[in-house]
Amino acid sequence: MNDTIAAISTAVGVGAISIVRISGDEALSIVNKIFDRDVYSFKSNTINYGHIIEDNKVIDEVLLSVFLAPKTYTKEDIIEINSHGGISVTNKILELLLTNGARLAEPGEFTKRAFLNGRIDLVEAESVMDLIDAKTESARKMAINGVYGKLSEKINKLRNKALDIVSNIEVNIDYPEYEDIEVMTIDDIKSYSKELSNEIEELLKTSKTGKLIKEGINTVILGRPNVGKSSLLNRLLDEEKAIVTDIPGTTRDIVEGSIRLNGVLINFLDTAGVRKTTNTVEKIGVEKSLSLLDKADLVLLVLNNNEELTDEDKELLEKTKNKKRIIVVNKIDLDNKLQLDIPYIKVSAENNDIDALLDEIKNLFNLEEINNGDLTYISNAREISLLKQAKESLNNLLKGLEEDIPIDMLEIDIRNIIDYLGQITGESYDNELIDKLFSNFCLGK
Repeated sequence: MNDTIAAISTAVGVGAISIVRISGDEALSIVNKIFDRDVYSFKSNTINYGHIIEDNKVIDEVLLSVFLAPKTYTKEDIIEINSHGGISVTNKILELLLTNGARLAEPGEFTKRAFLNGRIDLVEAESVMDLIDAKTESARKMAINGVYGKLSEKINKLRNKALDIVSNIEVNIDYPEYEDIEVMTIDDIKSYSKELSNEIEELLKTSKTGKLIKEGINTVILGRPNVGKSSLLNRLLDEEKAIVTDIPGTTRDIVEGSIRLNGVLINFLDTAGVRKTTNTVEKIGVEKSLSLLDKADLVLLVLNNNEELTDEDKELLEKTKNKKRIIVVNKIDLDNKLQLDIPYIKVSAENNDIDALLDEIKNLFNLEEINNGDLTYISNAREISLLKQAKESLNNLLKGLEEDIPIDMLEIDIRNIIDYLGQITGESYDNELIDKLFSNFCLGK
């Protein structure tokens, strides 16, 4: 934390501009050594024209953005050097900063310092990376809500309610002689605990939507050979992504593609046709197709309208019955020979007649409602895990209240709830966890 750090903040390559960022107590003095104007004369939050120099030779014509502590991203002095884009000039500027006393920043170290210096909490820090990784407008909106502290506000309210419960427990411990207060306090604890339980449950419920927005809907297209899976994928993606032939078993490996549907990413995986086969390569493809079922958010089970239901179809219907699925009857432009007594969607991949399928996906995941919400959802795996642990401790507390367990014993569970919620926002944290968390960030962020 005492080092002055520097890194390239823009993607390395040819572009209009590149940004090299430096942060720390020595930022001004280091940049002053390689800039042809007096950096100390610049006011905070200003952009200043000049040249990066080495041995009185011009390296590049740049704009210097100056931000003085404490009102900066890291709460330290920060200078951003906006140079011409290009690998050579950008690396040269970074080299000069390192030569003159800066240390190369670790991945995510600027944001890590923002957290450690109290500029942002952990939820806001993780939302910064979510914002960078956002692939849809819904994901961007959800991430920006996290960056601006809307999600942190929800977590902090839960934690404050848990602290109120502890206060009531402390009254019981400190003033046990007042019987009327003891009864009153237990009733308060039950009321607070049930309210807190409902709110945590709601956050966990909406976290499924948050995860869906962040990661998309992983959709496996499954079926036996020649039912039109690859043709369906091509129509969904509106491009000839998969090879289509009349030869059964053409698709041997997984073919992937994505579309945006109502602001949510739908990740399609076209799989090898599932059938019994002696072909070694095809057999591997079939096994790989079936293994994807465990990780799928949605299964599109494709059947052929022009053929009667086969034993292989029946086996796939059985394998997917407990999954979230849509049965897709393809080739409706051909004669109907298929008889089904369960709900299905009719499509014709050949004639690009797939609107009914897209509508069913929207309905199944309530995609219309997602865009109308405030998009303040918890979606990070670490945060969800801690919230589940808080809910488990809360369940133990409620059970203890019903079983008349001594009040001082119940305080252990409520302290655990406070700790888990605090770990979400970073009120309490483990240094090793923090290092690992920020190591997944971009270099220069």
